[in-house]
Amino acid sequence: MAQHGVGAWNYRHIPSVTRAYTIACFITTAAVQINLVSPLQIYFNPDLIFKRLQIWRLVTNFLYFGHLGFSFLFNMIFTYRYCKMLEETSFRGRTADFVFMFLFGGLTITLFGLFVDLTFFGQAFTLMLVYVWCRKNPSVRINILGLVTVRAPYLPWVLLIFSLLGGDSILVDALGIAAGHIYYFLEDVFPNQPGGKKLLVTPEILKQIFDEPQMDPNYNPLPEDIVNQWVDGQRPHVD
Repeated sequence: MAQHGVGAWNYRHIPSVTRAYTIACFITTAAVQINLVSPLQIYFNPDLIFKRLQIWRLVTNFLYFGHLGFSFLFNMIFTYRYCKMLEETSFRGRTADFVFMFLFGGLTITLFGLFVDLTFFGQAFTLMLVYVWCRKNPSVRINILGLVTVRAPYLPWVLLIFSLLGGDSILVDALGIAAGHIYYFLEDVFPNQPGGKKLLVTPEILKQIFDEPQMDPNYNPLPEDIVNQWVDGQRPHVD
């Protein structure tokens, strides 16, 4: 029972965007694994998206990380870890801004994807999250699999080299790094340059949906004793 309570507590305290995205990735991958869904139904295909209006492919191609195995677990651990750290630190209390980063990163990777022969962009999205966190935390030192310790900004490049050594295409990693760099530059670098300004502005509709409404600074609630008089059916007396 104690272990169950701890697990429930941890689940409830996973930030909302991180929880939603990682669960969606697990469900999509599991659905493919048990043959409820075919990868052919969810992969990125511009012709099917724009000519046959299979719009869901714009999202589902970010949710599938391949068959269950070491590669899937590795990607999900990195996705969960760096998504959670970003949401809890740099974007703490700014859920709408975090969702906007998701949308901007996904759109950027998708636009790049129109010019390359790739079918799934989940790994690229993970590299984007890693890159943004690393650039926002440049002094942190990270030990990778007990093999090498590097400063955070070098981590995405180390992961790219690992992909190269493993015989995988580095194109998907490069897309993620490029998308992450564009976001970081527009969000954190350019606005602080002479003559620079903030170009990435979170739409108001996202703030209305995801952010807690701010308290009116002019709001002056009635004293508790006056409220109690109303509840008791008495006319409050205000001096």
